[in-house]
Amino acid sequence: MHLGFSAEETAFRDEVRALIAGVFPPGAPFDGSPADEARWHQALLARGWAVNKFPVAFGGPGWTAAMNFIWERETAAAGVPAQVGGMGPGMLAPVLFAFGSPEQQQRFLPGIVADTTRWCQGYSEPGAGSDLAALRTRAVREGEAYVVDGEKVWTSGAHKADWMFCLTRTATEAKPQAGITFLLIDMRSPGVTVRPIISIDGRHAFNRVTFDAVRVPVENRIGEEGQGWTYAKGLLTHERTGQAFVSLSLNLTRGIRIAASTEISGSQGARLIDDPGFAGRLALLEIELRALEMTELRTLWEVAAGSAPGAQSSMLKLKGTDIVQRLTELYVECAGPYAAPWFPEVDGAAEPLGPAWARREVTRYFEGRAASIAGGSDEIQRNIMAKHVLKI
Repeated sequence: MHLGFSAEETAFRDEVRALIAGVFPPGAPFDGSPADEARWHQALLARGWAVNKFPVAFGGPGWTAAMNFIWERETAAAGVPAQVGGMGPGMLAPVLFAFGSPEQQQRFLPGIVADTTRWCQGYSEPGAGSDLAALRTRAVREGEAYVVDGEKVWTSGAHKADWMFCLTRTATEAKPQAGITFLLIDMRSPGVTVRPIISIDGRHAFNRVTFDAVRVPVENRIGEEGQGWTYAKGLLTHERTGQAFVSLSLNLTRGIRIAASTEISGSQGARLIDDPGFAGRLALLEIELRALEMTELRTLWEVAAGSAPGAQSSMLKLKGTDIVQRLTELYVECAGPYAAPWFPEVDGAAEPLGPAWARREVTRYFEGRAASIAGGSDEIQRNIMAKHVLKI
């Protein structure tokens, strides 16, 4: 592993910066709107960078681990998405590469690349979140279709998704992990019902999805019946690696230093950045973040060499979650009296008080409370590391 960038990698970094500035010049930053997202995606498609982690055989640009690292950092610093397309490119696509049939790859990958098909993840259920092997959504084979009955919960983006990649139970006789099958379900199928779950920050991102005799063609099954647990484990390592939040945390530390340097952060005109206790906590987090960044780099190099993320993804997810939660707590401290949540649907047309960053980062603080559960709870990550790293 090399910690410095070569001349070619430095040139690539400059190319990335030039692309971002060309689409979103200074004074007109990415605003998160669908229009800006579409404009960014079209620019990436034109450059051949829309699915930067895809293998070359499936339309990827063939970037090295260092190039992917540079891309993640530069897009985060500029406030633009590193990837457009939701869960399709980063979560389902690796499963299709490894276990999907050629027909499934030809059928589903183009929509993921073009962002014309959005996907959601059907894993967690009431009573089967961290203990995913306890899932009870049944899929019964009837001829050339599976009939699916059951319920999924905390399904991110299901209200906007076209399809779901879903874990279902097709057998109960063997151990729980052995009876799980991986299905791709059209969200427009008769019998699929999506109900909203409003989170603590007032957003509608999560959903409850029920299946009532939903017919799923056998051709929509990934791999072999009963082997879905194997496929799901590979997918989760990619998800957890992405939940290290290193790029986000690097941006948070920059923002905290700016926010803590303003008078609104303290009392009687004082600045929080001048408080030794606050400054010490921030410095400690920055040190831990740099160590996490090095761990992420090692993982990227191993993946580039052909290895799977493995138990390191749990380490990244566990520590990354801890850091981002502690950083957002510092942001709340910076916001002071402006940290009270503001929900437009509740507070009406009244303008929120305080700077815009306070609303944005306090919302992120609320979002971050769930990070230690999403993608497998902290306890699950510790168990994985104990089993596969410590061998206990």
